[in-house]
Amino acid sequence: MNELRYQVDLLTAMNQKLSVQEKMYRLVCDTSYNAFLYYSFEKSEIHLLGKWDSFFDFRIQDWKDLGRLYEMVDEPYVDHLREVIFLEKEHLQEAVTECMLRNKRIWLEFRARVFCDEEGVPQDKIICISDITKFKHQNDELTYMAYYDSLTGLYNRNYFVRLLSEYVRRAKEEQEIVSVMLIDIDDFRKVNDGLGIIVGDELVQQLGSFLKEISGEDIIVCHLNSDVYCIAIYSPTGQKSVSRIHERIQERMQKPFILSGGQEINITVSIGVAEYPESAATALELIGCAEIVMYKSKDLGKNNIQYFDTPILNAFLQNVQMENELKDAICSRSFELYYQPQYYAGNKKLRGMEALIRWRDGSGRMISPAVFIPIAEKNGAIVSIGGWVMEESIRQFAAWQHKHRDSLILSINVSPIQYMKEGFVDELLQILSTYRVNPQEVELEITESVLIEDFEKVTAKLRVLREYGIRVSLDDFGTGFSSLSYLKKLPIDTLKIDKSFIDTVLSDPATRVITESIITMVKTLGLETIAEGVEQEQQYKYLHAIGCDIIQGYYFGRPLPVQEMEALLEEA
Repeated sequence: MNELRYQVDLLTAMNQKLSVQEKMYRLVCDTSYNAFLYYSFEKSEIHLLGKWDSFFDFRIQDWKDLGRLYEMVDEPYVDHLREVIFLEKEHLQEAVTECMLRNKRIWLEFRARVFCDEEGVPQDKIICISDITKFKHQNDELTYMAYYDSLTGLYNRNYFVRLLSEYVRRAKEEQEIVSVMLIDIDDFRKVNDGLGIIVGDELVQQLGSFLKEISGEDIIVCHLNSDVYCIAIYSPTGQKSVSRIHERIQERMQKPFILSGGQEINITVSIGVAEYPESAATALELIGCAEIVMYKSKDLGKNNIQYFDTPILNAFLQNVQMENELKDAICSRSFELYYQPQYYAGNKKLRGMEALIRWRDGSGRMISPAVFIPIAEKNGAIVSIGGWVMEESIRQFAAWQHKHRDSLILSINVSPIQYMKEGFVDELLQILSTYRVNPQEVELEITESVLIEDFEKVTAKLRVLREYGIRVSLDDFGTGFSSLSYLKKLPIDTLKIDKSFIDTVLSDPATRVITESIITMVKTLGLETIAEGVEQEQQYKYLHAIGCDIIQGYYFGRPLPVQEMEALLEEA
């Protein structure tokens, strides 16, 4: 009897323990965010646990009910789901798949596991079902960010380089050609500055949408950065040739881009083209070569297409080398100034001198300002160079004035970039004060190109300079944006007639008519005229006869180093 009670108590205790464990397991399942399906192979029983009712609006009593699951998921995922649910048929112990529910943007993960006995016979199976929608959306966003540009929806630079590298690999195996077109919006900065970056971004988006239409089989398009796009073409022939794509782009550029704010913007683009294997051997090199000739296209007047070749590369490398040498020259101040005398045409008396920068590179070779000044303007070094020229020439002029007491005028060339810099006037006035130079003895020479930046802002600054007594000369008149109508609006003192007119003034009747008209008009406006590049006596006599005020050129004097200019002042 006691033995029987012992057995009963033991079974009761074991049942209580099992009840506690079952309660614990059910609590774990119920507090998770997953649904569970348990199947016993031995008893052919199915139990549903966890958040089943939150996932599905039906129950599963036996295996034939599983068809309800297949009906819920999109067609492409049905076979994968069936393989996971019946994984024991493939002798697998664990399997997983992801399925999207039909007509819903909900993703479920089905993870199944089979538990076998020592002989490998399946005993139990658990299928865990999880809602992974949030994870998938996050993953989709990360994937999009990894491959696509957020502004335009085109491929981003990193992914484009990967795809282009694959093009190059294929082309190497198949002995094919890969073309790369680098496309840049001309004068995009003016859109951003004039209409704002929001308008600029919308313009970039609209052009990107158009270029996306060009993409297709063996054509990929990316937004490289800012207003720059890149197209790669595998085996560029027929409708996907560079010339045909360029035609499509040019046709689109004939029509304005209409923005959401109602603005209509007409743009042009500059395009550089490089090809594998002729131009480069890697994706990055191809893009680099296309970029080089794209800038060449801009230098040739924009709205153009240029193809890469070896001479262009050599010129580019020379420019890069010169840029580096120019930076060293700025740091070491290894420039020097020459001074070209200017004379009054009537009495041939010395009027003053123009300060001209000279530079010898590391090998002692003299580099023309026509070569290095454009490079300095392009990379911004001109501000530093121009500041040095301004201070050094005024310092030297002050020493000459103190010694000789002559009433002369120092002419200084000013780059448009330097002139438009904030604080330019204050910097000049500070230098004049430091060296005690009369502002009326200094003449700034500005080129016509500065006038296209912002005419009102430019003229306002000119008025300030003249209020302090500083003279202003308009240089190279007739070579750029010459307009007789704006001369009367400019607060200037002197107009310089460009050397290109003087070269042909004796031989070309049309040039003579233009030159005489300029001088007559300038005199009417009360301005002085300077003819530069006068090299012959006949040129001088003609210019004097038609009323030109001042002569500058080899006929009267070449640009002189400091010592020789000093000697000339001693004789004057």
